[in-house]
Amino acid sequence: MGNITDTCHDSEKIDFFYNNSGKPINTEWNKRDYVIVTLGMIVCFIVIFSNFLVIAAIFKNRRFHFPIYYLLGNMALADLFAGFAYLHMMFHTGPWTIKLSLSQWFTRQGLINTSLTASVLNLLFVAVERHQTIFNVQLHSSMSTRRVFIIVLLIWLVAIIMGLVPQMGWNCTCHLSKCSTMAPLYHRSFLIFWAVLNLITFSIMLAVYTRIFLYVRHKGRQMSQHTSTTRQRETMMNLMKTVSMILGCFVVCWTPALVVLLLDGLNYDKSLVLGLEKYCLVLAECNSFVNPIIYCFRDQDMRRTFKEILCCNWSQSHKNRGFSEVKFHTVEQENGKSRIPKAIERSNGTPLIHASSEDIPERSD
Repeated sequence: MGNITDTCHDSEKIDFFYNNSGKPINTEWNKRDYVIVTLGMIVCFIVIFSNFLVIAAIFKNRRFHFPIYYLLGNMALADLFAGFAYLHMMFHTGPWTIKLSLSQWFTRQGLINTSLTASVLNLLFVAVERHQTIFNVQLHSSMSTRRVFIIVLLIWLVAIIMGLVPQMGWNCTCHLSKCSTMAPLYHRSFLIFWAVLNLITFSIMLAVYTRIFLYVRHKGRQMSQHTSTTRQRETMMNLMKTVSMILGCFVVCWTPALVVLLLDGLNYDKSLVLGLEKYCLVLAECNSFVNPIIYCFRDQDMRRTFKEILCCNWSQSHKNRGFSEVKFHTVEQENGKSRIPKAIERSNGTPLIHASSEDIPERSD
C-alpha cells in the first residue's frame, strides 16, 4: 500500500483518481446531469450578458471614467471570465469528465479557480477603495489611473497563479491517500489553504464594510439632529442599504461553498460533501451576476446607459458629460457639491471630466 501511495500516477486516466477518492463518475447521462448542466448554462449566460453590459456601459459613458468604476469594470471582467469558465465546465462535466486527460481536467478546474480568485480580490479592493474614499471625504478616489491598472494587473497575476498552483505540483497524483473528494486530483491541503484564504479575505471585507456601515449610521444620526435635508438622508440610507446587500449576498453565495471545501480538505463525511458540492458551487457562481446588480443597477446613470446600449444608442452618454449619480457618496460630498470643479482632476492633475454648468448645483448661500 505504501508503494501505491508514494508512486506518481501521472499516466493514469481520470476514472482512476475518481475511484480512488470515492467520487462516482457517470458514463451515461441521467436526469440529474441534464438538470445540473441546463441550470448551469442558464446561469452562465446570465453572468456573461450582465457583466458584458456593465463593461460596455463603463466604456461608453465618460461619467464612469474614474478609479472606482475601473475597479468595478475589472470586477465585471472577472465575473465575465467566470461565466465563460463555468460554461467551459458545463461542456466538460458529467459523462464527458471520463474522457478528459489529466491536463484537460486541471485546465477545467484552473479556470474556475482563476475566475473566483479574481472576483474575490476585486471585491476586496473595491471595499478598500470605498473605505478610503468615504473616510477621506472625497468625491472620487485620489488613486491615479496608473495605480488602478497596477492593482488590476496584480489581481490577475495572483488569480492566474492560484489557478496554476495545483497543476504545477500541489496535487495528489503522487499521494493518493491525500486526494480530496470534490476534486479527486487536488491535494486536501490545497483545499484547506484555498478555503482558509478565502475565509480570511471574507473576514477582512466584513470588517471593512462593518466599519463603513457604522460610520454611515453615525453620520445618519448626526444628520437627523442637525439638518432636515432630504437628499442627504436619502444618500445615507442608500449607502446603508448597498452595504447591507453586499454583505448579505456575499455571505449567502460564498460561505456554503467555502465551508464544504474546508470540510473536504479535513476529510469529513464524503457523502455529505458530495451531496452539497454541486449546489454550493452553483450558488457561489451566482455571486458573479449578483455583483453587477448590487454595484451598478442602483446607479441611475448606469441604468440609463444600459437602456441606451440595449436600444443601440451609442452617442448620448458621450454628449452629456458630468458626474455619475453614484450612490456611494458621503455626507460631506453632498454638502460640498458646489466645490465639484475642484475635485474633477486625477491625482496627477490631469482633468478627467469637464463638468458643465448644468452639472454644478447652485450655492445655497
